Amino acid sequence: MSVSQQVFLRDAMRRLNLTRDVFAARIGVKRRALDTWLLPEGSQEARGMPEVVTRFVTEIVDNEALLKKYAQSVQSGPLRDRIASDGKHQLLSVDQFTRESVEELFRIADLMQPIARRQKVSRVLEGAVLGNLFFEASTRTRVSFGAAFCRLGGSVCDTTGFTFSSMAKGESIYDTSRVMSGYVDAMVIRHPDQGSVAEFARATNIPVVNGGDGPGEHPSQALLDLYTILTEFSRLGKLLDGAHIALVGDLKYGRTVHSLLKLLALYRGLKFTLIAPRGLEMPGYIIEQASKNGHVIEQTASLEEGLPGADVIYATRVQKERFAGEELEGYTAEFQVNKAIVDKCCGPDVIVMHPLPRDSREGAHDLSVDLNEDPRLAIFRQTDNGIPVRMAIFAVLMGVEGLVQHSLRDVTWSPPSHIGPDDSVFHGID
Repeated sequence: MSVSQQVFLRDAMRRLNLTRDVFAARIGVKRRALDTWLLPEGSQEARGMPEVVTRFVTEIVDNEALLKKYAQSVQSGPLRDRIASDGKHQLLSVDQFTRESVEELFRIADLMQPIARRQKVSRVLEGAVLGNLFFEASTRTRVSFGAAFCRLGGSVCDTTGFTFSSMAKGESIYDTSRVMSGYVDAMVIRHPDQGSVAEFARATNIPVVNGGDGPGEHPSQALLDLYTILTEFSRLGKLLDGAHIALVGDLKYGRTVHSLLKLLALYRGLKFTLIAPRGLEMPGYIIEQASKNGHVIEQTASLEEGLPGADVIYATRVQKERFAGEELEGYTAEFQVNKAIVDKCCGPDVIVMHPLPRDSREGAHDLSVDLNEDPRLAIFRQTDNGIPVRMAIFAVLMGVEGLVQHSLRDVTWSPPSHIGPDDSVFHGID
């Protein structure tokens, strides 16, 4: 088989439009066996697929058509060329992606999972230096990008805070970008002004990744969010096509939901329920862009009206630091996503997500901590997924994705079986 077992099976299920349960029944195997074949290579529970199953699945999906699909992908050039922005290998917006290129990126992220899970190491970016330029407060995103680059063998130079940069002395974005390009091999930039990262990108030819530009976009966050949804749906035997997604909170200034809605709109037949306080609704131009693909989009200010039937609840923090005269009228305790409202409106398979950080202070009414031990809460699995997805982004932009699999070595230390103390509940560990 010219492609990995995991990719082969996932493409077969997508081609046939079948859930895991139906697909397993169709090929005459138990669901548990199929699950072990779909685990990333290098996983302790992964198992090889029997030859007879390979032949049977190949006959079902028509091997010639499947190979043609892969041949087309190869002939159309490297992924980094197909998602390029103005001919440059930079990631500024999710608008650079099609559904096919997103899923190709995720197949590369799957290859990164053994590294992200501390089972393997790779040095494909050895000698490369990342400039992490964060002119706005960040912990998770900055460290996540840095960790992803380091896990591929690179090194990181950090700068945090506008007041500690030369821009506070009046240096232009162009000058800063051009100077930094002489020091590093790639840059991740977060800046409080929308469109500012594109200005950085115009001044350089090295890879630039948008780490968040004010209320604009946050493409890597949206990609890891979509990867998480697809991973969770795969575990639950669901398909993203036809799903019901509820986006909750500050949809006006929450750049993560702007990028995520546009990415999700690449799929088919989705229902979006946009639940926001008055004055913090999703911008019209984003709704218009998503509506062109024939999705159902509803807006409400009520959790009880919007959450029933949702497959995913994506809650967001109120971006008070970006307000331009808005008030928090209507954002009360009744608007908080907590265990009571999730139990009341949703089923046992709903996925609760949040881009983090969440405001856990009393009166903030952000995503409640009373869901912390609920397996439906996926926020920490979501942040964990940021590492393989950002590793995939770096590998693609720097043209080394084809080298990763052959560069893997076993780790020399003993990684934990699960990272967080509460993860054992989800993983079924007593």
